[in-house]
Amino acid sequence: MTIALLSHIDLDAGYPDRFEAAGYSLHFATTPAQRANLDPHIAQTIRAIITIGTLGVSAAEIAALPALEIICAQGVGFEHIDLAAAKQRGIQVTHGPGTNSSSVVDHTLALMLAITRRIPQFDAAVRAGEWKKTRWNVDGMSGKRLGIIGLGNIGAQIARRAAGGFDMEVGYHNRRPQDDSPYHYFHSVTELADWADYLVVATPGGANTTRLVNAQVLKALGENGYLINISRGSVVDSDALIASLQRREIAGAALDVVDGEPKVPPAMLALDNLVLTPHVAGRSPESVENMMTLVLSNLDAHFSGKPVMTPVPE
Repeated sequence: MTIALLSHIDLDAGYPDRFEAAGYSLHFATTPAQRANLDPHIAQTIRAIITIGTLGVSAAEIAALPALEIICAQGVGFEHIDLAAAKQRGIQVTHGPGTNSSSVVDHTLALMLAITRRIPQFDAAVRAGEWKKTRWNVDGMSGKRLGIIGLGNIGAQIARRAAGGFDMEVGYHNRRPQDDSPYHYFHSVTELADWADYLVVATPGGANTTRLVNAQVLKALGENGYLINISRGSVVDSDALIASLQRREIAGAALDVVDGEPKVPPAMLALDNLVLTPHVAGRSPESVENMMTLVLSNLDAHFSGKPVMTPVPE
């Protein structure tokens, strides 16, 4: 029996064939228009969805799919999946914790070094023939203070690498302190920012963390501090960040995510103390393989009547 599967994301080369070989008939709706105007005959047959946390699945989309049984978020995030609507229908929801952690941590450290050592600016200067004019003295990262918002799996790995590889002192803020953590806990994001030289956003997205990093937090981070966001764009107040960077109230920022992406505020593009990457921290051949393997495992388990591997937490 072939199971109709709707994908909200483009799948990398080879994976469509892999899903087809596993017994899934793939249909793609990768744009808002395609999702809103799905062929009614196809909609009646869809039993599973693959999506990502930043796209999610709305209550209206769930209502339009009467045969839907399971929603699989490719990565760890699931903030835009309407869990209440899914639960009301008895629809299983899974996600992918840990599948891309190493890649995200690699990218975090790369962003930290890129903004600290001004790598993009130096590269551009050399290509423009300005070798001698731009041999500036720039900051170092070793021995500085790293503040992490969200000491989960990814945050903990960032902390270990920064402490072990760069001799950084680490502090963190969570909703509550971790009993077994070797790092200093701060009761508020503002207190953490005031202490830190680097403030890394590694907390989940969603309503509870929207604009958690605001003008007050950025002011506390100060003119020698750097902001790094590899979480969700919604966690950082974009207008406040732009103003802070324009006024040199913080030393710089590096973002893999932007609120409203893929649209980027034009004012951000003019900033020379900002490094931007297009939400690729979690992407590597290894991480994509891990994510797709887990999605297939969850789908196969569900349709075989077995418990799924990684249900979203209640």
